[in-house]
Amino acid sequence: MSWAEVALVLRALNEADIRYWLQGGWGVDALVGRQTRSHRDLDVDLDQTLEAEALYVLNSSATPWRRLAAEPGGADRPGPTLVDLHPLLLDQDGTVRQAALGGSFHVIPASCFTVGQLGGLDVPCLSAAAQLAFHEGYQLRPVDRHDRDLLERLLDRP
Repeated sequence: MSWAEVALVLRALNEADIRYWLQGGWGVDALVGRQTRSHRDLDVDLDQTLEAEALYVLNSSATPWRRLAAEPGGADRPGPTLVDLHPLLLDQDGTVRQAALGGSFHVIPASCFTVGQLGGLDVPCLSAAAQLAFHEGYQLRPVDRHDRDLLERLLDRP
């Protein structure tokens, strides 16, 4: 997935005033301020109440895209832009809840949301500390280790 594809998705969401944050590889790159590796998809957290509107906007945009519903195996492949939407419940105090397996929720404090930069654009994203926390509890792939190492450097951890 190229920066040009990401920029088209972000432009479509921005023009529709849909509140979102990047996480995952592109979210890490936004914190670093540049693309640091190749990416298979774009992880987008968004206000759950705007999910239907986001789907409409993306379906109406000039870029072909596909919602990633499950983690497919295999290497990067040509085709539609893969966008993995993560609907969030936004509470009035700025805290966010994301549905978890088993009917529970991951609670994300308002302090975990920040702004990075990519291609000269300000990009809403999850903080380095939040993204580092999401890199725990599973078998890390090489891209995950790459991202974790960058996040640790951003947080000035050995």
